[in-house]
Amino acid sequence: MLVDDVKRIAVLRANALGDYVFALPALESLRAAYPDAEIVLLGAEWHVRDLSGRPGPVDRFVLASGPVEEKFDLAVQLHGGGAQSNPLVAGLGARVTAGLRAEGAPALDRTVPYIYYQSEVFRHLEVVGLVGAPPVTYRPRWALTDRDVAEAARVVPDAPFAVLHPGANDPRRRWPPDRFAAVGDALRAAGVQVFVSGTGTEAPLADAVVSAMRAPATSLAGTLSLGGLAALLARSAVVVANDTGPLHLAAAVGAPVVGLYWVGNFINSAFVDRSTYRPLISWTNVCPECGAPANTDEYPRRGGMPTCGHRPSFLIDIPVSEAVGDALDLVRR
Repeated sequence: MLVDDVKRIAVLRANALGDYVFALPALESLRAAYPDAEIVLLGAEWHVRDLSGRPGPVDRFVLASGPVEEKFDLAVQLHGGGAQSNPLVAGLGARVTAGLRAEGAPALDRTVPYIYYQSEVFRHLEVVGLVGAPPVTYRPRWALTDRDVAEAARVVPDAPFAVLHPGANDPRRRWPPDRFAAVGDALRAAGVQVFVSGTGTEAPLADAVVSAMRAPATSLAGTLSLGGLAALLARSAVVVANDTGPLHLAAAVGAPVVGLYWVGNFINSAFVDRSTYRPLISWTNVCPECGAPANTDEYPRRGGMPTCGHRPSFLIDIPVSEAVGDALDLVRR
């Protein structure tokens, strides 16, 4: 099913950090199947800003939202169900198009049905399989540079340390700060330093965790580049994080991870290994604020939490004792 004489491949994946991490095995598979082709990722501003020039399976990053005035032999859609993304990919004029297709979405030359509840990693591997790119790995792998390592070393000394990440764009996917603080105190009692990561806008969350801890801890919110954060996570004794980009980045650099998931998100974004990857699941299926159920007719198709509009944490039924137990076990290992 390889496409003949492919010199340039476009891949549409214009979303967030975790989404890019999930696509890495598929991108590696494309690179192995088409070693002489240029792979161009049509992405968001952060892809162009933070990933250009970094080692990895992608040769170039360009804005999907801007004019794409170049010719492609193969165009691959890894961006979702295809209602808006398939016309964009078809409009690139490639000889062969492939991607995901939800019910009612425009067709491409080769498609995989978009069924919401599926591992994102394996979903994308299915798509690139349509164009003759069998899996070379199911494990996302993020390469570090010397500059990344040097940046992280300047910020954090060589000593046993853990990283807590209490942020997430959707507040419903955030474990409460006092729970992170309890995990931090248990790690400090075990002789492990604690650092709290986050973006600049997540500094209040990081500060809340530090303030709630009895033992000392340090907020690093807003102090590291993406590469520096990756290198810091790679050196961590354990990373405890909500289901968000830095959690998936930590796993991709080989860090021991305790991930905090709402059950619906667990199905899509948890990795399959368990030696150094421990997902903890919240089974909450109603809104904690108003009781709106998650199992409505809308829910399986849209793949979201209840649509009542409330934004409380949906992770509150994950016990602190489970997170502490898994974190300490990974530290010992």
